[in-house]
Amino acid sequence: MLRIRFLRVGKKNSPSFRIVVTPRRSAAKTGRFLEVLGFYNPIRHERGLKRERIQHWLSQGAQPSDSMRNMLVSEGIMEGKKTPVHKKSKKKEEEIVAEAPKAETKTDSIEVPASSEGGEAPEKAAEEGGESTTPASEPVVEEAEKKEDSPGESEETAAVEDKKV
Repeated sequence: MLRIRFLRVGKKNSPSFRIVVTPRRSAAKTGRFLEVLGFYNPIRHERGLKRERIQHWLSQGAQPSDSMRNMLVSEGIMEGKKTPVHKKSKKKEEEIVAEAPKAETKTDSIEVPASSEGGEAPEKAAEEGGESTTPASEPVVEEAEKKEDSPGESEETAAVEDKKV
C-alpha cells in the first residue's frame, strides 16, 4: 500500500518538507519514494502541490497521512472533514482510564431483589399479609422477646444503673 506523506528536508531548526509518495512500510527518513508531489514550508507558510499527480495517486489507492489529509482537505483536493492530529494529553487519558473502573463498579452495585419461596416478590408477599423471611431480622426479634419474658434481668439491670448514678 502506498502512502502520501511529508518527508523532512532542510537544516536544523529550519524545517521544510517534501510531499512524496512512498511505500507504507518504508521509514520516512530513508529517502525512498516514488514521486515528489510538492513541498511545504511551515515557517513561511508556503505550499506547492501538484494537484493532478496527487489526484492520480489517490485514484491508484494511495492513502494520505493524517497531517497530509488535513492539508489536502484545506486545499480542496480532497473532500471531507479534517482529522484531529494533535497528541492527547496524558492527564486526560489517565482520567478516562480512572473513570472506566468507576463506571464498572456502579453497574456491579445494582442489586436485583430476590424472589421469596412462594415465587412472589417480597413486596407482594408483604401486601398479602405474609411475613417476609429475612434471616437477619428473625434472631433479633427472638432475643427481644426473650428479654421481655425474663423479669429478673430487667430488675437487675435497673439496680445496676441506679448504683452507677
